[in-house]
Amino acid sequence: MIKKNIKTRHFGSIALLTIFLSLLLNACKVGKDYKRPHLNLPKKYRDEISPADSVGIGNIYWREFFVDTTLRKIIDTALVSNYDMRKALKNIQIANQRVFQARAEFLPDINATLGSVNRQYRSKNFYSNPSSKYYETKGKEAPETLFDYTMQHMSSIGLSWELDIWGKIRRMNERTLAEYLQTYEARKLLQTQLVANIAEGYYNLLMLDAQLEVARRNLRLTDSTLRIVKLQRDAGQVTSLAIQQTESQRLAAQSLIPQLERQVVIQENSLRALSGELPDSIPRDASLTDFLIEDSVTAGVPLYMVSHRPDVRASELALRAANANVGVTQAYRYPTLTIEAEGGVNSMLSKNWFKIPGSLFGGIIGSLTAPVFNKRKIKTDIEVAKLERDKAELDFQQVVLDAINEITNTLITFKKLQEEYEIAENRVKVAQLGIKQAGLLFKAGYATYLEVITAQQNAIDSELELVSLKQQLLLARVELYRALGGGA
Repeated sequence: MIKKNIKTRHFGSIALLTIFLSLLLNACKVGKDYKRPHLNLPKKYRDEISPADSVGIGNIYWREFFVDTTLRKIIDTALVSNYDMRKALKNIQIANQRVFQARAEFLPDINATLGSVNRQYRSKNFYSNPSSKYYETKGKEAPETLFDYTMQHMSSIGLSWELDIWGKIRRMNERTLAEYLQTYEARKLLQTQLVANIAEGYYNLLMLDAQLEVARRNLRLTDSTLRIVKLQRDAGQVTSLAIQQTESQRLAAQSLIPQLERQVVIQENSLRALSGELPDSIPRDASLTDFLIEDSVTAGVPLYMVSHRPDVRASELALRAANANVGVTQAYRYPTLTIEAEGGVNSMLSKNWFKIPGSLFGGIIGSLTAPVFNKRKIKTDIEVAKLERDKAELDFQQVVLDAINEITNTLITFKKLQEEYEIAENRVKVAQLGIKQAGLLFKAGYATYLEVITAQQNAIDSELELVSLKQQLLLARVELYRALGGGA
């Protein structure tokens, strides 16, 4: 009874000492809490198209930004079936498992030994007195060569618990959570890029459709001119050279058609691949002329919109993780408080293995260990972690600067493309009028076939350029949507 009280008091003293040390040292946390570095951001974008407000097109949900039903269907399919998106989702799930693991570091390790049989051979001089040979088993096969041995049978449960007195595990959780959120932002960045790529491919497909229509219309016009030239040749008004020149013009217009048809098929296959589907045609009932170009767009306040971009958020989360890692490395410099406990049954004789309470045993150990000399490894790890944090901060500031430049360049591109498009519209009107006038003059004998061919070539060039500029305007709007972070 006295021994039991002594053991109870001893265990209570260890527990109270452990709690006291934990409370005493709990306030000493390693590392510094994260604080966002100063960002040198402008109050507005250079050559801004419209006055900035707090909400720009980057906040618009993609289904509201893209109104074409065919384009929406392609994007919906891609978000589910695209292989990169599916891998990004797996990366999130992997990071999520690591978050669960980091949280579990606060809990003790518990291990069970279901059964252990230990045979240990002893020398003749091992025993201190005759009575200690009670559990000895004699060797029988070759007594002259075998040592005597003892047996021990044991089953136990052991517990090991490291107290987070310096905040090392908390910093590890902070680092793991930041890394998890990085994978989430990476998926958002991939989604924004995927939506933008599909929209660009779809607008490019509509541009090819429009160019193909211009080429076919120009071929029909060239056929009409060739018939007139042949009639004039028969009437003796022009020579065979006129027919050759006009036929050459017709063949040039005809060769453009298979080129565009080939590009249409390749673009359709590319869009299907982004959607995770096999090559096939893409049914569409819209044309490039159905899309209206807004006169202005809102980009939002730089500070708010830059922070909205997934790549900027991911870069800041990398800085958070690097900052937390400094605390983790610093914690290895200080003592580690560990509590270990073990209990179970053991016996020298197998028949007494599970006889309770006679075979019960137990023990508890509280240890405070600290590194003394480890060849400067801890100091090196700490200094490297600090330098890695400095690098992460520089990367973050670089990403922010690149984001501001990208948005600014996209805004000015959109603005200047609008000016080019207005000029191209006027050029098309002039070129179409030139075709009509050249045709009338040619029929009346006041213009040559070369002037007609030149007018037709100018017209097709101006129409193809107008179609291309319309597509570039749509792409610039998509690029601005992507540069501003895109809607989730």
